Amino acid sequence: MEQNSDLVAMGKLIHETSYKRATKEVVIDQKIGIDFIKKGEKLVLHEVKKSKKMEDAHMIQLLYYLFVLKNRGVDAVGEIDYPTIREKKEVILTVEAEEMIRGILVKIKEVIALEKPPKAEKRGRCRKCSYFELCYVK
Repeated sequence: MEQNSDLVAMGKLIHETSYKRATKEVVIDQKIGIDFIKKGEKLVLHEVKKSKKMEDAHMIQLLYYLFVLKNRGVDAVGEIDYPTIREKKEVILTVEAEEMIRGILVKIKEVIALEKPPKAEKRGRCRKCSYFELCYVK
């Protein structure tokens, strides 16, 4: 569905034209795709986003990546990069964040185990989602 989304296309363009010297699209276990990684005192995972509208979701995404890597013995921190507004946000996997990620994973398994998916809740951001048709078009 995403290949038809103008918003996804804009995000890809920002991703491709920003941070040109970085090695991009680091894939781990065919599960997660990190936009780019910088090595220094600590490993820093970077996620490039076009706006802060979904900042909480961006944070959870990066915390999940850090969680996966920590469980494989890799100590890292994260950074969300917003090149269009020239801002960055540091993301650190704390004990509380690990518990939140574990809780989210439990909820995901519960939804997957349902006989049929729960009824979709319409929200303002749904109209711009590239998966809108899956939830609301019959």
